[in-house]
Order: sequence, then structure tokens, then C-alpha cells
Amino acid sequence: MDPVKIEDLQTYVLEKVQVAILDKDGEEQAPFISKTIQKIQPCPDHTHLRIYFDSRTFFAIPLTSTVSRNENEWSAFDQQSGLRYVVRKESENHD
Repeated sequence: MDPVKIEDLQTYVLEKVQVAILDKDGEEQAPFISKTIQKIQPCPDHTHLRIYFDSRTFFAIPLTSTVSRNENEWSAFDQQSGLRYVVRKESENHD
């Protein structure tokens, strides 16, 4: 498992993806939704990585999270909150 790096998510920018935030047991906190990632950048205090879906809407992933990925999916697990942030390619049928 790797730390969170902005470079790992650059291939998803301007692509249609499915995103979700799951709890520690893998249960969905919210359903997967289809979005287009507009940009990715660190937050001002450099503690989180922000994934923007438009100019104001984003979710923030703690930089201390551990990352796992394959060719179709990127996920980061935050040990402190027990949440897993998942970004996966839209073209794949996972549901």
C-alpha cells in the first residue's frame, strides 16, 4: 500500500468515473455516483487531497491514507476515520 499521491489520480482527470465513500466494513455510506473529475489539488494546509467535480464541489482525502489501486480502480483508506474513498473508471460495470 502506498501513500496518497496526486500523480496517481491524474489519469482520472476529465474522465467519467464512479466515486463513493465506504465505511470500515465496506458498507456504502453513500451510493456510487457518476462524476467527471475536473481537477485534483492539495488543500491549503496540505493535509488532504481534494478531488473536484466542479469549481466548488469536492471531497477531501487525508494524505495520511493508504492507497491501493489496479488498472480500473483507485482507493484510499483513512485509518483514523475508518473510511475508504473509491474512484473507479465509469466504463467498468461493478454494480
